[in-house]
Amino acid sequence: MVDPTVILPSDPLLPRRTDPHFAREAGLIRAAGGRPALLDHDALLAGDVEAAVRRVPAGSGPLWYRGWMIPVARYAALAEALADRGCILLTGSGEYATAHELPGWYRTFEPVTPASSWLPGRSWDRSALAAAASALGGRGPAIVKDYVKSRKHEWHEACYVPELADLDAVERVAARFAELQGEFLAGGLVLRRFEDFARTADGRAEEARVWWLDGEPVLIGPHPDYPLSRVEPDLSAVRPLVRELGCRFVTTDLARPAAGTGDHDGGAEGGWRVVEVGDGQVSELPSGVDAEVLFRALVGAAQAAQA
Repeated sequence: MVDPTVILPSDPLLPRRTDPHFAREAGLIRAAGGRPALLDHDALLAGDVEAAVRRVPAGSGPLWYRGWMIPVARYAALAEALADRGCILLTGSGEYATAHELPGWYRTFEPVTPASSWLPGRSWDRSALAAAASALGGRGPAIVKDYVKSRKHEWHEACYVPELADLDAVERVAARFAELQGEFLAGGLVLRRFEDFARTADGRAEEARVWWLDGEPVLIGPHPDYPLSRVEPDLSAVRPLVRELGCRFVTTDLARPAAGTGDHDGGAEGGWRVVEVGDGQVSELPSGVDAEVLFRALVGAAQAAQA
């Protein structure tokens, strides 16, 4: 039996070394009894899959990836190249697509997440945008994003639409979003009903990121954008949906509606909402979080899969 393996990105400048951003995770993998292996993420994105996996030891068996986001098609190519080396990703390419892109997980989480509609591709005419807005009721505020990410740091320019009935504004924000995303636009365009979430007195969002392995919450911490937030979300409505989704390793970002914004979930006002779902392999760990328990669980799952 080989040591359980977790693949991490290599340093683009020193390819025999772990990318410094993931050096802490390499230490946690070793401390949990696993071994890190290196993936050339730049080569993978460039389409040279064989070069990308060259430093992953052949015959490593079942393993995880932890690192930078990978487009769905490139992840499928990665899974195939690893399988040819006797290495099986514990998150298959279908599971990765389901958790990583909003159309894959939205229907499962629809009762507890903002209403959404989407358009595939990289460009959308006015009639298509009007239909997507109409699917959300055609009125009220919304945000624009792609299947994976928003540009919330360009909030008014490329993210927030104050009124869906204003199709000029929808077109303008969508076009600017697509321009800024460029080649990194993932899947297509999403219109997502804007919901106002609770904030602390100093303006920090009360948002938590929950890491799930095989349907159980392994680690609960703040969202990486708000690392000082400390919230304890109610998982009772989310847990059965994570299990229904059927993906082994996922994250959910959860937030509470702001006071007075109404009942979204069919229960008491203030019920926790799912802001995003993600594949756990490419979800960012917030700084300062003790992730030892997470990596013990991942290494343990890889070890169990060898049996």
